[in-house]
Amino acid sequence: MLSKPLDDAVALRFFMPSAALAPYVSTYYLTEISLPQGEAIEDWLHPEWANLRFSNGGEWSSAPGESPLQPLAGAILTGPTSLATHFRLGGGTRAWGVGLLPLGWLRLIGVPASGFVDRTVAVADEPCCAQFGDLPAAVLSGPPNPADEAARIDAYLLGLLGRSLPHEDELRIRTAHRALIDEDMTAVRELAERLGISSRSLERLSLKAFGFSPKLLLRRQRFLRSLAQFMLDPSLTWIKTLDFHYVDQAHFVRDFRRFMAMSPRRYAALDHPVLRAAAQGRTAAAGAAVQALHRP
Repeated sequence: MLSKPLDDAVALRFFMPSAALAPYVSTYYLTEISLPQGEAIEDWLHPEWANLRFSNGGEWSSAPGESPLQPLAGAILTGPTSLATHFRLGGGTRAWGVGLLPLGWLRLIGVPASGFVDRTVAVADEPCCAQFGDLPAAVLSGPPNPADEAARIDAYLLGLLGRSLPHEDELRIRTAHRALIDEDMTAVRELAERLGISSRSLERLSLKAFGFSPKLLLRRQRFLRSLAQFMLDPSLTWIKTLDFHYVDQAHFVRDFRRFMAMSPRRYAALDHPVLRAAAQGRTAAAGAAVQALHRP
């Protein structure tokens, strides 16, 4: 048994990036777990875009889907995900996160996103992450102050942005991302037409910038629109959260199992202290309960 209620043990704060970084970064977020050493909380993170995270060295571990939990390095990069991430945060953990939008992935990471889908890697182990090596020390070196730390993250990333060039497909990627947020966008053919490219070109662009095929991306967006409603109001029945593009509840259940590796009933029965706080905090700060529905 934990020494305090789950909701009291979790504090999340969200900060918005500066205007120059807004096309590339969704939010900065600080997670603090106020439990004694030896106690921990667990939760299941929905699919999302990429994230850079670093902690003060407290206990944290994660795994995609139903894989066994694995300890994490002090600074990690998670690529775009299509599976739920099961994670555990120990007492005293203080961790910062940077949400990387698809355009931010290409501008700041610079390699195809498809090579990192559903993967978490140590920043120190990946050459494409070398530019982030000094970020944890630059942010966490002084006394804890969330607003100052968020400002230091922003300044650090602005420096990286100033040393990189816009991607050659930047305009097309922006258009594709906006289309994915459009609730009426449901077909790959329509997405290709909006971008003015062939389906084959769209497939290549999608794998490079977003990590997944256009068909899977559209399916993921539809699912997350439904899940976001439940996260904001867990008292709702699943049938009341369904996106209007779902044919029936069985259709939604199939998607739920695909993306969350469990049934809707099992998910609803679990405690979600971190994701509940994140959905509320993120909606207040950025206008969307989940990162993948963030408007670029």
